[in-house]
Amino acid sequence: MTENEIWPGKPYPLGSTWDGKGVNFALFSEHAEAVELCFFDDSGVRETRRIKLTERTNMIWHVYVPGIKPGQRYGYRVSGPWDPAQGHRFNSNKVLIDPYTKAIDGNLNWDKSLYGYEMGDKEADLKANTADNTQYIPKSVVVDSSFDWEDDQSPAIPFHQTIIYETHVKGMTARHPDLPPELRGTYPGMTHPSVIKHLLSLGINAIEIMPVHQFIHDERLVKLGLSNYWGYNTIGFFTPHCDYASDGLLGQQLIEFKEMVKAFHREGIEVILDVVYNHTAEGNQLGPTLSFRGIDNASYYRLNPKDPRYYTDYTGTGNTLNMRHPNVLQMLMDSLRYWIEDMHIDGFRFDLASALARELHDVDRLSSFFDVIHQDPVISQAKLIAEPWDVGEGGYQVGNFPVGWAEWNGKYRDTVRDYWRGADRTLGDLAYRLTGSSDLYQDDGRHPTSSINFVTAHDGFTLHDLVSYNEKHNEANGENNQDGESFNRSWNMGVEGPTDDPVILELRERQKRNFLTTLFLSQGVPMLLHGDELGRTQNGNNNTYCQDNEISWLDWEHVNSDLLEFTRRLIHFRIEHPVFHQRKWFQGKPIHGEKVSDISWFTPDGEEMDEENWGEGHAKSLGVFLYGRGIRSVNPKGEAITDDSFYLLFNASDKDVEFALPPETWGKQWRRVVDTVDADWDSDAVYNPGDTLSVKKHSMVVLRYEI
Repeated sequence: MTENEIWPGKPYPLGSTWDGKGVNFALFSEHAEAVELCFFDDSGVRETRRIKLTERTNMIWHVYVPGIKPGQRYGYRVSGPWDPAQGHRFNSNKVLIDPYTKAIDGNLNWDKSLYGYEMGDKEADLKANTADNTQYIPKSVVVDSSFDWEDDQSPAIPFHQTIIYETHVKGMTARHPDLPPELRGTYPGMTHPSVIKHLLSLGINAIEIMPVHQFIHDERLVKLGLSNYWGYNTIGFFTPHCDYASDGLLGQQLIEFKEMVKAFHREGIEVILDVVYNHTAEGNQLGPTLSFRGIDNASYYRLNPKDPRYYTDYTGTGNTLNMRHPNVLQMLMDSLRYWIEDMHIDGFRFDLASALARELHDVDRLSSFFDVIHQDPVISQAKLIAEPWDVGEGGYQVGNFPVGWAEWNGKYRDTVRDYWRGADRTLGDLAYRLTGSSDLYQDDGRHPTSSINFVTAHDGFTLHDLVSYNEKHNEANGENNQDGESFNRSWNMGVEGPTDDPVILELRERQKRNFLTTLFLSQGVPMLLHGDELGRTQNGNNNTYCQDNEISWLDWEHVNSDLLEFTRRLIHFRIEHPVFHQRKWFQGKPIHGEKVSDISWFTPDGEEMDEENWGEGHAKSLGVFLYGRGIRSVNPKGEAITDDSFYLLFNASDKDVEFALPPETWGKQWRRVVDTVDADWDSDAVYNPGDTLSVKKHSMVVLRYEI
């Protein structure tokens, strides 16, 4: 075997696969006329060898090259027609990233040569750009995928016991004072003992990490001195993002990522990835040629059927991946399976998931995307969470995903915000949201756990800013404050931003506790945005997608300790009482031979709600009885527990309300355990049937059955 000898290789697996003696390379392209594999030196700039692939099996170009080892940088040049009008944009002057690469050695160095066309007027994309991009494009890297997982197992937290914490690798740790500087903002930093201690003290058992697939910082943002901080701009669906590695980019990022997952699992914490399979970082017809566009534009992307020069865009980013093509759908499935089997990921949150379900134009619940996931024995067993909307017509699909899927429940967020800001006609919707949104999921054979409940998320105001700002303040984004959601479903207190007014400050803190208490005492799966428990502010910026700085990073030095302690107590309170996280729907009728229903609704007068009460448009006060006596469950530690009954009193009005407690049938004695006015826990206040209890304006009280 000579140094330059090559073998035919195999068409599968796709990407680069090292076997200890050499590497098999395989690349899908249906319309290519020629494919060349290029190797590069340690600088990543000088091309050292070029191999023309002569083997093609089922549209897969492949070759086996002996002697190649992990750490080798490589890329492809793909030849074919330059015919934008027909959807083809091949350009062999461009080195391209392997869609299946497991590592990428850095970020783009923006240059005109990265574009496949001659930049100029509006017709510019019709003329090919012959400039070579070698020194500006990051290279794919051959890796050694072996790793000692030891006895690692998924914590396998039942969905009804899951507490999700949405976080960002860099934002979580970039300002953490206990971490050494070299670990801040990295995969190893995420599992530093101080971070783990914080999560466990909260009661978190699942972290949902914002995108870690290799992504691109848009040229426009780079020129403004900004970056694509959130990472919803993927270029590598198999690759941990290079910026979060602390020690090298030639496969070390894989090791660090796996070590992070193993460390979380060791502490009983699941890892859920926020994944972006709906589009890529290449944008529309005026975007760069980095990978998919140059490999086979007409296969990878949804093109306008009337004019294939242009892209069908359901994502607002310029393009939409073509899940109707079997090889593109295969790439998605291979990627998901890789992150589960090789990286030990426990679940996924699919960004703009409606875009993945569009067969023709309409969102289709029976699309091939759902079919292949449902039948896959590996992927179907992971936690699958949809962001159930996209920007296309009919894209808002909350409640319409099939069995096996949970959804970010945007209606929960909107209803809870509306109720606590005092909007009219919200009691009926609030009742649905508190009980798992049966109006959205019950008829489909799903359970309350299909609802991922949240009040805040990365996209929008933090909890502190939600109650502190009536208007967005996104000036730092360089878009004249035109970006981001304009309507703030919050409580308008007439004071914008920071204030020294003690009355306003107290009301804001109370409102935070109202939101948190509602969230963690609702049926379904609660999701907490990282830093909300600390009182984190973004100074009114509700769209920090481009702010990789102190605007977005958690401030560990200035912590609202009272809010943190309240949140801890609240989450553990939920965990300790299975009545707040039941697996099945409330029936609204007596169970276990009892005289009372498993759930009952009351007016402030202590009378059960009737149809007329629900129709009172200005009513903002509500009592909720939850039957828990005798409910048996198992806590996350495997310990058997039984539960109590509870009475929840909601008052979103601007006046104190006297609540009369219901007759003895529902409970002989009640003790106040939570009051959002003073964050009081387990007080000595005890009430009997028929007693009245004053619930302050804009507050919530929780009573526990005592006898």
